[in-house]
Amino acid sequence: MTILRRQDIRSYISQSWTNSWPMTLIMFFEFLIGMTDIYIAGRVGKEVQATYGFVIQFYFVFIIIANALSIGTVSVVSRLFTAGDSGALAKTVWSVIVTTVSVGAAFSVAGIFATSRFMEIVNIPGELKPFGAQLGKIYACGLSFHYLLISTNGILRSCRMIRRSLMTMAIVCLLNIVLNFFIVFHTGLGFWGIALSTAISVFAGSIINLRHCRIFISKDRMFSFRVVRNVVSIGWPGGATQALWQVHSMVMFLILSSLPEKGIEILAALAAGTRIESAITLPAIAFNMANAVIVGNLIGEGKKNDAFRGGVVTMLMGVGIVSLLTIVVIASARWIAPLLSNNETVIAETIRYLYINMLSEPFMALWVILGGGLSGAGDTRSFMYNVIIGIWLVRIPLSYICVVLLGLSAASVWWTMNLSQCIMAVFMARRYWQRRWLM
Repeated sequence: MTILRRQDIRSYISQSWTNSWPMTLIMFFEFLIGMTDIYIAGRVGKEVQATYGFVIQFYFVFIIIANALSIGTVSVVSRLFTAGDSGALAKTVWSVIVTTVSVGAAFSVAGIFATSRFMEIVNIPGELKPFGAQLGKIYACGLSFHYLLISTNGILRSCRMIRRSLMTMAIVCLLNIVLNFFIVFHTGLGFWGIALSTAISVFAGSIINLRHCRIFISKDRMFSFRVVRNVVSIGWPGGATQALWQVHSMVMFLILSSLPEKGIEILAALAAGTRIESAITLPAIAFNMANAVIVGNLIGEGKKNDAFRGGVVTMLMGVGIVSLLTIVVIASARWIAPLLSNNETVIAETIRYLYINMLSEPFMALWVILGGGLSGAGDTRSFMYNVIIGIWLVRIPLSYICVVLLGLSAASVWWTMNLSQCIMAVFMARRYWQRRWLM
């Protein structure tokens, strides 16, 4: 019996690693893109760096629908793929692609026309608004292709073709970084290149992924509103969760804007700190996505107990890796921060942010990765409720009280973030071990 358990554990580890390491590399590519963006923005100026930190949150608000559709797509497609229903799989893939392109185009147009107005009314320093309006419009131009790239990546990993998705993202990463340096420093477009390189690279990636997904599309190309409704019903809580998260990021930005001193430096430090922190959060998200596929595939095969255990093993692996990365970031914070800014105040605040926030990263990994398993089973609402409790009932109110009402420093906000991570870890672990999502 002991040997059987060990064999089962080896099997879970093998399956988890097979799905997790490509996603980890994909997230690493995303990290490199983000680090390049913040590095170049910092070299252009602290105003551009601070603006980029806000605009990128605004940009991700617009791709929430794509992420929601991707969550629902992974849950549905991963189960159809292992169940062997090729007809339903083809219909689902085509329906998702058509829906994604259509919605992405609509949001792209909306983003182009709404960005300037949004920048006029939002409460950020006036000197940042012109930069924000220009960056936001360029990012919006690439939204439709980013939608398609996200959805096709979800389809590929659900159908155990994650290595093709990995190759696509490697190309997107390389193209983005090269164009970033070239356009910003070697053309007259300047800081526009930060956004333009993203738009061009996601366009290239979406075209590559479309070619990979052709094998799942039948010649009839049947569109089904029923399929879309099913995907949306599973994905909308995930989309709501990401909306809550992105809006929270902007609210935190505005709260920190209320600091009486060094406001722009703190905002620039937040942008730099979160980019460095993404070296840890992105692997956690990679394991989250891998866990969704693992649990979804196993449930599709009717192996519910294996789905539960596989999810736990994936979580333990992810927490272990995140804990190691946390130690590395803490140890190297003093020489990493100066790479992203040449302003002494920004550097000091970035280091302070990292020293405080790194303490809760293992707890973050736990709730994020277990949430991926629940999403793969179709239980996306638990993840949403967890974010509502931890972010909107704990982090934001306490941050507002600390900064606006009590006049405390930015460090009080960083400690509030730690508290919310611990609370979310407790709630998510409790939900997962109740196993109601398997019924």
